[in-house]
Amino acid sequence: MPRTLNWLARTLGYVWLGLLAFLVAPPSAPFALPVQIAGYVLLGLALLAWAVMDAYPPATARYGTWAVPVLRGVIAVAAGFACAAGGGGTAMVAFVFVAAMAAGVNDSLTAALAVTGSGILAIEVSGLAFGQGLGTLLGLPAIVLSGLVIGRNWGAYRVQAEQAAALLAQREQLQAEQRRADLLDERARIAREIHDVLAHSLGALGIQIQAARSVLHKDADQAGEMLAAAQQMAAEGLVETRRAVQALRTDTLPLNEELALVTDTHAQRYHVPVSYDTGGVPAALPPEATLALLRIAQEALVNAAKHAAGQPVAVRLDYGDADVRLTVRNDLPPGAGADAGPPADVSTVDGGYGLTGMHERLRLLDGTLEAGRRDGQWIVTAELPRRRPEIMTS
Repeated sequence: MPRTLNWLARTLGYVWLGLLAFLVAPPSAPFALPVQIAGYVLLGLALLAWAVMDAYPPATARYGTWAVPVLRGVIAVAAGFACAAGGGGTAMVAFVFVAAMAAGVNDSLTAALAVTGSGILAIEVSGLAFGQGLGTLLGLPAIVLSGLVIGRNWGAYRVQAEQAAALLAQREQLQAEQRRADLLDERARIAREIHDVLAHSLGALGIQIQAARSVLHKDADQAGEMLAAAQQMAAEGLVETRRAVQALRTDTLPLNEELALVTDTHAQRYHVPVSYDTGGVPAALPPEATLALLRIAQEALVNAAKHAAGQPVAVRLDYGDADVRLTVRNDLPPGAGADAGPPADVSTVDGGYGLTGMHERLRLLDGTLEAGRRDGQWIVTAELPRRRPEIMTS
């Protein structure tokens, strides 16, 4: 629509200038009228060629790099000769102005100067030939120069607007990618919570059912007690699942209190001695750090019940100046070989991703995890900084 309006205005202006130059106020100088007619006709042909190229983008793409600037130069020269001939045709300087401004907006500085200079030169030659005064020889070139200045400023503003639009589009794209990354992180966090809670609860339940099956044909009463305990574990698992869902929405208890509850529940459930100690001065940890260490303790305890049933377990939480360390130790069964206990990289209570999930949790929080056999014990050690680096430097 703006392009159509521009060409409509140029066409009406061309027609009006023709009426003004040849009917209302024709030039009075000798030979001025033929020069003005020739300039007017050449101006019209150049405008027509420019309009055709502007209407057909393929032609502009193929020839526009040199043809359109040449056409603007022809318009400037033709209108420059015609306007300096005098009479009403002096108003044709408007097309020299338009050519200079269009070149300033769309063409390089060299091409814009060439178009402007050719138009001014045509004005000066024609003005001197027809004996025009200083008003024509100085005033009309000043109008043309103002067209060049306006065009260059307009072009600069357009470039800035295009750059701003590109930056805005890039920013929106980055924001969309950030939102997608945040969504994926949240999904991964929820997936870890679901796995850790269900693996802990269902793993313990599976161990209890397996023990009940092993004594079912020997002692029905004991098997019944074990199945009753399994039912109780299932109920506790539901409670723990609800707690996990609530923890996704709210903060957990302090880590030392959460670990005390976990170790006490484990001792009652598996009838094994579980010691729990703390060192250092307890301090509040970020919620994600508390939850990560809590889940690691739960995973390590269930692994101990599965791979070292009946063996004592020791849990220790140490608060240091810069980090916090969780250590879970369980004795290995007598005669256990070097490969006793779960492999430190992949083995879990369900053959899934327990220890892999531990590594992932700690890596996201700039922590470390070690798990392995040493001195007849299986030892899991997790360390986390008290504050993450980006928080410390803020």
